[in-house]
Parts: sequence; structure tokens; C-alpha cells
Amino acid sequence: MTGEGGRRLRPPNNTLDRRAIGWWRTRWLLLTVAPVGVLVLLGALITPARTWLLVPAVVLAVLGLACAALIPMWSFRVHRWEVTDEAVYVRTGFFWQKWRIAPMSRIQTVDTVRGPLEQLFKLSTVTVTTASAKGAVRIAGLDHELAAGLAERLTHITQATPGDAT
Repeated sequence: MTGEGGRRLRPPNNTLDRRAIGWWRTRWLLLTVAPVGVLVLLGALITPARTWLLVPAVVLAVLGLACAALIPMWSFRVHRWEVTDEAVYVRTGFFWQKWRIAPMSRIQTVDTVRGPLEQLFKLSTVTVTTASAKGAVRIAGLDHELAAGLAERLTHITQATPGDAT
């Protein structure tokens, strides 16, 4: 990928907080428990359909546990972010790598969000909204204090950056 002035962009330096792995695992497990629980409950209540309900419950449970064990570690290895005086860089994905670059001159708002699970893991998500039709740039899985400092830093940098005339 080539940036301004023909310079080659290097991958962003920063990893997410390691607690993001536990946060992602918990999300996978919660997404797995709901349908498995419904299938098990229905299997217990509807005797003639027990096999047809419990077999998918077991399959979903095994798949959900596998996803909870593997995907968070994989995601942690590939998610990267960095903030420079010129832009916010985020790289996600393994098979389909996605780079999002938000020039400081295009940033409109900077938000931090902490859902209930993020609060439990002391994490936050920083959302950088730009004038782009592609939507906001999100850095999820940051330590909540780092996220607050990053939001403050981005606010100071964007206030000092002249707007983009294009």
C-alpha cells in the first residue's frame, strides 16, 4: 500500500490490550449459550423431537467453543492500530485484510464507548468519525485509560490540523 508522496505504508505498530482476547471469548460464549440453551430446553420439553433438537445443540456447542478458543487469539494477532500526527491507521482481518486510514484533517468526531462486557474487562472502543462514506474507524479492545488518553490526543491533534479543502 502506498501513501502520501509515494512512500510505502508500514503496518500499524500497536496491538490491542491482551484483555481483548477474554472479551472476545466471552462474546463468543454468550452467542453460543443462547441458541444452545433454547435447543436443550426445547429438547427437554418436546420428547418426540428430542434427538432433532439435541444433536444441533451439541454441534452448535462444539462450534461455539472452537470459535471461542481460536478466533480471539487469531484476531489479536492480526488487529493493529496506530496514531500519528497525520492519520489514524487501523488494520484488521487475516484472509481479507482491511486497512482504514483516517487523515487528521478529515476527522469530525472522536468517541469512546464502553459496553457492559468492555467495562467488565476494563476495555474501551475508540470511534473516529470522518467525512468518509465508508463509515467510522474503530479501535476496539483498548485499555480504558489508554482509550481516554487517545481520544484526548486525537482531539488536540485534530484541533491543530487545518481542515481538508477537497
